[in-house]
Amino acid sequence: MSTLGHIKDLPTKKLGVTIHDGTIDLDYVTIENKEKVIADICKQAATVDEIYLAPDPDREGEIIAWHIEQEIKKVAKKKSSIHRISFNEITKEAILQAVQKGESVDLQKVAAQQARRVLDRWVGYEVSPILWKRLAPGTSAGRVQSVALRLICDREDGIRAFKPEEYWTITGEFKHQRSKFEAALTHISKKKPEITNEKTASELVKKIKEENYIIESITDKKRAKNPLPPFMTSTLQQDAFNKLGFNVKKTMQIAQTLYEGLPLDDASTPVALITYMRTDSQRIAESAVDQLRSYISKQFTKEYLPADAQIYAKNKGKSQDAHEAIRPVNIDITPEKAERYLPKDAARLYELIWRRFVACQMKPAQYAQRTVELLGGQFTFRVTGSTLIFDGFLRVYKAEAEGDEADEKAIALPSSLKEKDTVDLTKVDPKQHFTQPPPRYSEASLVKDLEKEGIGRPSTYATILNTIKARNYTALDKKRFVPTELGMMATKMLMDGFPNIMNLKFTAQMEEDLDKIAQGELDRDTLLIGFYKQFSEDLSFFKGQEKGKRVAEPTEVVCPECNQHKLAIRFGKSGEFLGCLGYPECSFTSNFKRNEDGAIELVKAEGPKLLDELCPKCGKQLRSMVGKFGPFVSCSGYPDCKYIKQNKAPFPCPLDKGDIIERRWRGGSLWGCKNYPKCKFSIFGQFVEQPCPQCKLPFLVQKIAKDGTVTLTCNDKACGYKTTVE
Repeated sequence: MSTLGHIKDLPTKKLGVTIHDGTIDLDYVTIENKEKVIADICKQAATVDEIYLAPDPDREGEIIAWHIEQEIKKVAKKKSSIHRISFNEITKEAILQAVQKGESVDLQKVAAQQARRVLDRWVGYEVSPILWKRLAPGTSAGRVQSVALRLICDREDGIRAFKPEEYWTITGEFKHQRSKFEAALTHISKKKPEITNEKTASELVKKIKEENYIIESITDKKRAKNPLPPFMTSTLQQDAFNKLGFNVKKTMQIAQTLYEGLPLDDASTPVALITYMRTDSQRIAESAVDQLRSYISKQFTKEYLPADAQIYAKNKGKSQDAHEAIRPVNIDITPEKAERYLPKDAARLYELIWRRFVACQMKPAQYAQRTVELLGGQFTFRVTGSTLIFDGFLRVYKAEAEGDEADEKAIALPSSLKEKDTVDLTKVDPKQHFTQPPPRYSEASLVKDLEKEGIGRPSTYATILNTIKARNYTALDKKRFVPTELGMMATKMLMDGFPNIMNLKFTAQMEEDLDKIAQGELDRDTLLIGFYKQFSEDLSFFKGQEKGKRVAEPTEVVCPECNQHKLAIRFGKSGEFLGCLGYPECSFTSNFKRNEDGAIELVKAEGPKLLDELCPKCGKQLRSMVGKFGPFVSCSGYPDCKYIKQNKAPFPCPLDKGDIIERRWRGGSLWGCKNYPKCKFSIFGQFVEQPCPQCKLPFLVQKIAKDGTVTLTCNDKACGYKTTVE
């Protein structure tokens, strides 16, 4: 029987955490609409002798097991036994082994989850309402999410402060007998050249052409390129983003279905395809290594199989390392077989996992590398050619994306080259370049840096990214995170008010301390009370700053209307705008944008813009406008024609199959059936295109509480599904 996720949590309308003389009390309440789930499970538990608790094998799963165990104990027979079992793969063999060695709920793991939940609750519940009042409605803070946002904002500050510098490179084309090849200028009088302008480059080109050149040295060597380790959560998310274009959320959703099982040749029987997908371990079970080595020896020639198995370990002392790496459950289910039965995206992700796993136990690729140095007077040119002589693991897996070691670029050099031979310089090519600013974060590169800094854990990366996007703190530009003005301001306020929380090393240390709790090396309440002491002091200071006053960020732009005061960035219901600091004497406001170096430019408010679309009522052109409640499209024939185009949901009304349209009113917006009042179906708030896992309604309703908590709820009250996005 399924608990359908968490059954208990801290209350939504109060803090639910109390400090009593050096101990922490937690006030757990049943999650809305989970009473029936608990009652049904307890009804069955009261009739049996053996009870097995088998949620996911991580801390969130452990707290679920603990909560349902507390309820079952109230009704279970006196002689009944309750066992906690966990497994890394959903197969008959793994489950039978787990049942045979049933254990107790791991209270240390429970304590670690509770500590994380309390820390997140304190920050979200205590800090978010202050941001809401002082910055803008809907703003919130998160213990880990805010640090991730800081990384994005720090990168943006670096981009804005970046000043490009000019530099030049010089490439020579050389001829030896009948062959030509190119080499780059690397040294002048045995020193690396610094060519910063066209004049210097032109002078060097002139001198280079005057020299005669010989082959000073030829160096031949072999180089091995080792296979990459099997996937863990972060590297799977990065590779799926880079190779398949999947965002982190999509990757984890598909991986979950591969773990739980999908039907193959028998449509009635799901088959588990991969091991547990939330892990920061690169360890592989011995039985899986044996199975894989046997597969490689049969499918490839013997030179592809190393004499000994490759051992991968990531010794960071994390409790999550108890899991294996992400790998196929059965190596004989090849991508070609899976493709015949799986949905397209599931098949693509499975192939990526399968190939990475097979490659990790194959021999390295081998390259023959030749470096040729050419000398002419004071000038040294160099070229390195590389030829793949044994493909090794590259036979099944190409390491070509961001975050992986790039494939070698094969440069063919003439085989006739010999040391001290003369060569003819046939062409000199100077090229101008400019240094580039650091790139903005993609989902893949952000996850990579979060892991590198020790921020978050495998189970939290997807949630962190989703929360950052949901709070309007960032926008995506070409799949790269760009912080909004709101995100930059929220980060600045939090860094000023809570230097510890926003400190990367402090956050990483907190993650390590949570791991220590899970391992029994640190007491839960000792950690929490130590954190709260400094946090409460920072909180008092933060509350006292300009109490009740909305934040305005002054700029260097002088108000064009009064010419006396600077303009400041403010935040309203429709987003950010510039307002004069001389308000109310001067009420000038303006939209604005930032140019490439971050400087502010005023933007004149656009008037109505005619569209290449005709009004369905009168045939006149439609126009886009901005009103009190935001942008909208209406007929240019107003007031004679009062047609307003309405946004339409991508799914029909579940009651009468009519269109669902967005309606605006003074209190905000709602979505309702177009056939109102005949059909009164409505959605209050914004929806996300994510089917309800219980009743399969094609959407969930998203709500953001004042403490920053994001909940996704089924619109059908009879279903009652609800989940919290931490």
